[in-house]
Amino acid sequence: MDLGLKGKRALVTGGGRGLGEGIARSLAREGAQVCVVARTAADITRVLAELGGEEAGHLGLVMDLMPEGAPQELYDTLRQRDFFPLDIVVHNLGGTMDVKDPFCSLADWRRLYRFNFEIAVELNRLLVPEMQKRKWGRVIHVSSIASMENQGPVTYCSFKAALTAYSRSLGGVVAPDGVVVSAILPGAVFTEQGYWDYTSQQNPAHVEKFLRERQRIGRFGTIDEIGNYVAFLASELASFNTGSIVPIDGGQGRGYFGQ
Repeated sequence: MDLGLKGKRALVTGGGRGLGEGIARSLAREGAQVCVVARTAADITRVLAELGGEEAGHLGLVMDLMPEGAPQELYDTLRQRDFFPLDIVVHNLGGTMDVKDPFCSLADWRRLYRFNFEIAVELNRLLVPEMQKRKWGRVIHVSSIASMENQGPVTYCSFKAALTAYSRSLGGVVAPDGVVVSAILPGAVFTEQGYWDYTSQQNPAHVEKFLRERQRIGRFGTIDEIGNYVAFLASELASFNTGSIVPIDGGQGRGYFGQ
């Protein structure tokens, strides 16, 4: 199936490994020109080579988006490198940052807020108005099933819930302008050097129990299963997905109300 993404420009944050890498691959396979952003130069070099390099129209930027002003710097760089305007933005930054104490410092709360929520909001503020002017755009937020039910650290659940609510709300605001905003809620996906990779090596009994009791499909998700769904949401075929909140979790989640 041709998703009609050939020649579209896409930005993927956190694109150096894991879900971000898989999303970038899926978009590139559909003919999109993809800019991947990550902090580690080696990851960017590897992913950019996998996509086909700059000669194929792709771009890799080594950048930490956490510092104040970094999203503006990214925006300016995209314009300077003539990778603008964007048609598709995939916000893949996020994680627990190993903060598990619900009574952690306010500084830790602010770090998690920045990482899981604020950077996406800041980039959308810069990038979405151009989509509105051109009457076409796709914004996909990588949230989590933890946004809809109580699993994981309090800080992480709180800000993923905020990201999911923001996606639903913003989707309605920009819908009349042809911009489709959505969020996916991944469950347990196996990624190299990720949590389930390490746990499989260190505590295989826990992994077996988790898959048996929590994963109705009986296995972990794959990177490509997430990436391919994001490619669909980035396409014209998803034009009716305004504000959609989509669990992709192999039956792990127990909530009723994915939108």
